[in-house]
Amino acid sequence: MGKKVYISKAVTVTCVVAAIGAVATIIALSVVYAQEKSKNEATPPSTANPNTTSTTSTTSTPSTTPSTPKEPWDHYRLPDSLAPISYNVTLWPRLKPIADGLYIFSGHSAVVFRCVKETDLILIHSNKLNFTNFEGHFARLRGLNGAAAPILKKTWLEVPTQYLVVQLNSKLQASSTYELFTEFVGELADDLGGFYRSEYMEDGVKKVVATTQMQPTDARKAFPCFDEPAMKAVFHMTLIHPRDTVALSNGMDYDPVNITIDGQNLIQTSFEPTEIMSTYLLAFVVCDFTFIGSELGEKVLIRIWARRKAIEEGQGNYALEKTGPILAFFENYYNSSYPLTKSDQIALPDFSAGAMENWGLITYRETALLYNPGVSSNGDKEWVATVISHELAHMWFGNLVTTRWWNDLWLNEGFATYVSYLGAHYAEPTWNMKDLIVLNEITGVMAVDALASSHPLSSKEEDILKPEQISALFDSITYSKGAAVLRMLSEFITETVFSKGLHTYLEEFKYKNTQYTDLWKHLQMAVDKAGIVLPHSVEVIMNRWILQMGFPVVTINTQNGRITQKHFLLDPDSVVDRPSPFNYEWFVPVTWIKTGTAAKLYWLVNKEDTNIEMALGTGEWLVANIDMKGFFRVNYDLENWERLLAQLDTQHKDIPVINRAQIIDDAFNLARAKMVDTTLALRTTKFLHKEVEYMPWETASSNLDYFFLMFDRSEVYGPMQAYIKKQVTPLFNYFKDLTLNWTSIPDKHTDQYNQVNAISMACSTGVEGCKELTTGWFTEFMNNSSKSISANLKSTVYCSAIAQGGVKEWDFAWSMYKNATIASEADKLMYALSCTKQTWLLNRYLEYCLDPEKIRKQDATFTIVYIANNPIGQPLAWDFIRSKWDYIFNNYGGGSFNFGRLIDGVTERFSTEFEYKQLLQFKEDHAGQFGSATTALEQALERTKANMNWVTMNKKQVFEWFTNEVSFSTI
Repeated sequence: MGKKVYISKAVTVTCVVAAIGAVATIIALSVVYAQEKSKNEATPPSTANPNTTSTTSTTSTPSTTPSTPKEPWDHYRLPDSLAPISYNVTLWPRLKPIADGLYIFSGHSAVVFRCVKETDLILIHSNKLNFTNFEGHFARLRGLNGAAAPILKKTWLEVPTQYLVVQLNSKLQASSTYELFTEFVGELADDLGGFYRSEYMEDGVKKVVATTQMQPTDARKAFPCFDEPAMKAVFHMTLIHPRDTVALSNGMDYDPVNITIDGQNLIQTSFEPTEIMSTYLLAFVVCDFTFIGSELGEKVLIRIWARRKAIEEGQGNYALEKTGPILAFFENYYNSSYPLTKSDQIALPDFSAGAMENWGLITYRETALLYNPGVSSNGDKEWVATVISHELAHMWFGNLVTTRWWNDLWLNEGFATYVSYLGAHYAEPTWNMKDLIVLNEITGVMAVDALASSHPLSSKEEDILKPEQISALFDSITYSKGAAVLRMLSEFITETVFSKGLHTYLEEFKYKNTQYTDLWKHLQMAVDKAGIVLPHSVEVIMNRWILQMGFPVVTINTQNGRITQKHFLLDPDSVVDRPSPFNYEWFVPVTWIKTGTAAKLYWLVNKEDTNIEMALGTGEWLVANIDMKGFFRVNYDLENWERLLAQLDTQHKDIPVINRAQIIDDAFNLARAKMVDTTLALRTTKFLHKEVEYMPWETASSNLDYFFLMFDRSEVYGPMQAYIKKQVTPLFNYFKDLTLNWTSIPDKHTDQYNQVNAISMACSTGVEGCKELTTGWFTEFMNNSSKSISANLKSTVYCSAIAQGGVKEWDFAWSMYKNATIASEADKLMYALSCTKQTWLLNRYLEYCLDPEKIRKQDATFTIVYIANNPIGQPLAWDFIRSKWDYIFNNYGGGSFNFGRLIDGVTERFSTEFEYKQLLQFKEDHAGQFGSATTALEQALERTKANMNWVTMNKKQVFEWFTNEVSFSTI
């Protein structure tokens, strides 16, 4: 159990008096806030004039700052004149509305800071807060340790750049320390950012949770702060909350104190000071949750918090079981002890991301932390294990050592994504997690990074300034490509050396901030110590992977051993207008095998070279990029392609399973890039009728999905369906036998996944007995809900049955969704409801998406994308978001992490000139209204153009190939 420090009686009395003394001001501020919010909703006000003193803030959408900032407060970055030391923050969230349904919080904050350079200006971040007016100003300033505080000259709120501006009559003195005190009220909104409100129903009663999501730039919505990652400080938190609730924060709580304010019986909970950390890692929650925890006497107190019913049902048990071992794995991996005494993890009903690595209080979506063995699938279980591992990896890499600015976010998130698979592998060694990173992260992001509108992993600081620019970085390039290139690096310097470099990096920079070059330096030290020979330094090699976008396609001519590289683009006709300092050339670690021999490594350090060992003799074949450890695609001369196809047809198991998947994925993407014939790519799927492994099947399925997106509204659809039916029938029968006629669950983790593939593809293509099987299971379930469907198969069964059924099945599923008490079950039903073929039901479901009483805000964008994935629903979803765009953007967009996915998902099927023009018109109609989805919109336009060209070139030959394959099999 974690060590507790108990608050003294004297301090307790002081806190209570301060809280009671502030109540009159707080109540007055609450009334003012309600009035201001009402006015702002009617008429958005402009930013306060620096020459006048305003008494309240605004909550309007920020106006645009001048293109060339003239004053310090016009800049989005803080000046380097002040450095915070500590914050003392007290907040009181109201869990019941005060008026007109408005929920608020009130509080006060004292930040102690050091003056680094003389200045007569204090800029501190503040967003959507209303401040107490102290003698005409929004703050009080006092000097500490004998320093004299200048008199305040003017204070105002600079809305566009989100500052509280404090001008002084004289200068703060360098090396002196000061304290700035503010008192404020904010809205406890349901916007999933800053200090916000989450709601859920329990036994027919609405419960309210006050919780936080600060990353990247929303700590300023909770209290005024220097809200940049390099502005690390210590935080002393106090929360005032109702008697029937518990308060949590980063630090361990002191003994709660009962207080009374204005006749209300409340609790005041203070917390141990945090370690020195960034504002985005701060967290606090007020709720009536309960927890399960580690045994008394453990070095680190581990607690899993969730709704009471969820904990009572044992949904937190798996997380508790795996958190300790994963934490121990990372202590060993980093060779560094966990820096804190506790690790609280809490599952929230409303949460925008998957989870957030707040130091000591990690927040999760319920689906990312809770697991119910009887209801949740193996996929749900894997998600819980990998997300916990991802967040715990951050406790060192990101929290203890933090990147200086958001332009290096990739290092933080890419690293955590990569090592999350190592931690999950340690926790579940039979799952092959080190292999599954290829499917879960790498193949998907390669499709994004092969666009001309992609971006480098590391951006220039000056290019990432505004909150929406920062939010846009939370994309698959940052997470998945970041993971892929770090995995590649770990492979060619070895995992042991990689781990040793991390240890010295963490030791040197703990509680500090870094840039990516600091990591390269420490990895180079480890490489030198181990005597590993590389063609260039770690920095020189890796800069080509992080400072230029994209990746190469390596082409090997096995006739003469010639090997070349070029920038791989899905659309070779697209224009790359982003310059590269390296002319889009890379230093490529090429691993390869020849006819089953041991793998070798060859460094391609030029645009072209020759390796005579790669020349083949009679009857030999060659495969490069073993286990897809390198982030590049591979093309071969036609002769080697034919030999690989022949090998797959005769002895496919001689080729490693990941490389069987890679051959399929590379071929299909090379075909889209016009580097090989599309029919060659299709031929890589012919061996699948005897393949039973998950990775090749999943790769084929995802690549054939593109064909469905392009052709499911054309004459190609029929023969394409018939071909897939022919290929998947043996797999369907294999799992029928393996599971004793669907009465048992396969033992292997990946077999459980592939069973789902078999049933899903078999039902969608009309394999005999499949639809009857799934609709039968669903009908039994409708008639008797105690007749449960296998957890792994629920998504497939629900979707298939709802697609075959009508309003009766849909309404039943909707009722089950609304009454679901397990988040992963609700997610499956939410997806399945989009599978209906009834247009009016899909339209009704779309309308539900913008009603938070029906679909939670965190799920709205996902649900719209699910509907768009349905061929019938796609045009409905597109019409819907165009007609509702203003509302969606203002209520669901802007800084939301999921917003780019909405644009991406709804436009994924676009492949005609008409759709391209609609997309251009959409861009024009809503210019400046895309926020963090701006990049996604440009990628959608590029992808649509590429799709148009691809369909024009390939439709005829694809139709003929599928037709011939089906005709041949029936002769």
